[in-house]
Amino acid sequence: MSERANASVIPFKVEDEPEDEMAEQGSLENPAERLQLSEAVRMAEAIIFASAEPVSEKQLAARLPDGVNIAAAMADLQEIYAKRGVNLVRVGEAWAFRTAGDLAFLMSRDSVQQRKLSRAALEVLAIIAYHQPVTRAEIEDIRGVETSKGTLDTLLETEWVRMRGRRRTPGRPVTYGTTDAFLDHFALEEIRDLPGMEELKGAGLLSTRMPSNFSMPVPPADPDALTEDEDALTDIDLEELGLLTPRVTDE
Repeated sequence: MSERANASVIPFKVEDEPEDEMAEQGSLENPAERLQLSEAVRMAEAIIFASAEPVSEKQLAARLPDGVNIAAAMADLQEIYAKRGVNLVRVGEAWAFRTAGDLAFLMSRDSVQQRKLSRAALEVLAIIAYHQPVTRAEIEDIRGVETSKGTLDTLLETEWVRMRGRRRTPGRPVTYGTTDAFLDHFALEEIRDLPGMEELKGAGLLSTRMPSNFSMPVPPADPDALTEDEDALTDIDLEELGLLTPRVTDE
């Protein structure tokens, strides 16, 4: 007989696949379970997208249908978003959507930081709006307390208030008024559209027990027009107030 005929067959054993893997493959081959997993992926996507904080797997399990394989659902969802502008990432024991790493440069942009005005700043702003043109001393007289320079500086930084002139009195104090940015922010066409006494009372911004002789001042029709006792700011005034770089003269 030939050597080929005498050759013996050596049997070999294929290693058994782990039971967990077989079970998982079996579940994925089951159309009903695959459909259930697909729906769970959509639900998980909605939950994580709507959450402001990373969502833990425990939270997902509590909100998804019983028996859902959370790990498999997250793996599917992570694969879906792998090549998108937003990726599904693991944050500790939780999941969250984050901007793709290679697109992070798009998020590097200036943003407006909102700051809440203090009560003092709001009071000063209201006095300037209704009493303009008004000086710092006049603001303090109306409020009954001293007004810090920082409060006025804050309002100037918001560009709702501006230095508009100098009063023709000893010391020539600076007068303050509102700006177009103030009108724009508060949706006013003109300064005289500010709410009156009855409107403020109705909004709860004025006490119902106001003095009988109390009256609301009427803002000027043209807030840009200087009054008779007010001078316009000159370059020298602006230099003195630090609003204009001093001019360099050759000696």
